[in-house]
Amino acid sequence: MSGEEAAAVETPAPVPAPAPALGEPMDIMTALQLVLRKSLAHGGLIRGLHEGAKVIEKHAAQLCVLAEDCDQPDYVKLVKALCADHNVNLITVPSAKTLGEWAGLCKIDSEGKARKVVGASCVVVKDFGEDTEGLHIVQEYVKSH
Repeated sequence: MSGEEAAAVETPAPVPAPAPALGEPMDIMTALQLVLRKSLAHGGLIRGLHEGAKVIEKHAAQLCVLAEDCDQPDYVKLVKALCADHNVNLITVPSAKTLGEWAGLCKIDSEGKARKVVGASCVVVKDFGEDTEGLHIVQEYVKSH
């Protein structure tokens, strides 16, 4: 019995928390994912080069997210130039598939997993939606870089 009690006492200690607990700093990618999901829910997320460029040109963009694995250098150059000309903050993420999933370009199955993810090389935020901790982290990251 004492061996079972000892095992029961030891098991809860090494379990890691999947989401950051209160007081723990959130990493920039998790914060960016939350910001993009909130923006999508509030109708302020623009996906794709053509629509994104129009929003940036109208000075309505607040943040631009670009995928690093975009294989077209002209595409990357254009987005960076537009952001520089119109003073829009630019953040890069490693994968277009990840960015597409965060931007809602996928189907969610019954288990909550993303299926049929379409890659997105460029996503522009024109409305952040509500004020969240993730938004503050993204804004601090943009100021420091």
